[in-house]
Amino acid sequence: MKVRKFTFNPFQENTYVLYDKTREAVIVDPGCYDESEQKQLTDFIESNKLKPVRLLNTHAHIDHIFGNAFIAKHYDLKLELHPDDTETLKRAASWSQQYGLEYTESPEAEKELTEGEVIAFGETTLDILHVPGHAPGHTVFIDHKNHLLIGGDVLFRGSIGRTDLPGGDHELLISSIQNKLFTLEEDYKVYSGHGPETSLQYEKSFNPFF
Repeated sequence: MKVRKFTFNPFQENTYVLYDKTREAVIVDPGCYDESEQKQLTDFIESNKLKPVRLLNTHAHIDHIFGNAFIAKHYDLKLELHPDDTETLKRAASWSQQYGLEYTESPEAEKELTEGEVIAFGETTLDILHVPGHAPGHTVFIDHKNHLLIGGDVLFRGSIGRTDLPGGDHELLISSIQNKLFTLEEDYKVYSGHGPETSLQYEKSFNPFF
């Protein structure tokens, strides 16, 4: 599996396109905010002759879903999200107003991402982990074959996701990371929702929260 990162919108959110040699692809957390960012994403997909087959959200905070409506319509995809983040998705319009940002309302999730199930596309499978604390329905997608994970806003290089937003819980996030992520082998690479990539080994050794 290959991973392509785009950094979009005023919050500098990382959007990911995951694909393999079959050219089937999934789009994770499309944060594309305006037409130029939408074009960056679609140009990459078209130039690599990819076929998007799934639209996934790790969670539904506004910076991760600005492009949900566009991607769902452009590629005729159904949004997939953990059911515990349904309320977070519903609050997105009010959050965008508070920040003074334009927002085309995301479609509702039509497929549920739940722990223990598998995301399959092409020749790739990703395990789903429910890792709450930053958001109630936050999920992480793990590629065990390549020892990498798409982590959203759970774990950053030298930091963790904020927990002061509605539905956040600091102690829950800490325990989620320790009990769900830090039990994996240390060489797993982490693709975060903001900032650079990191590894579980680095965070276990140097992250001040642990």
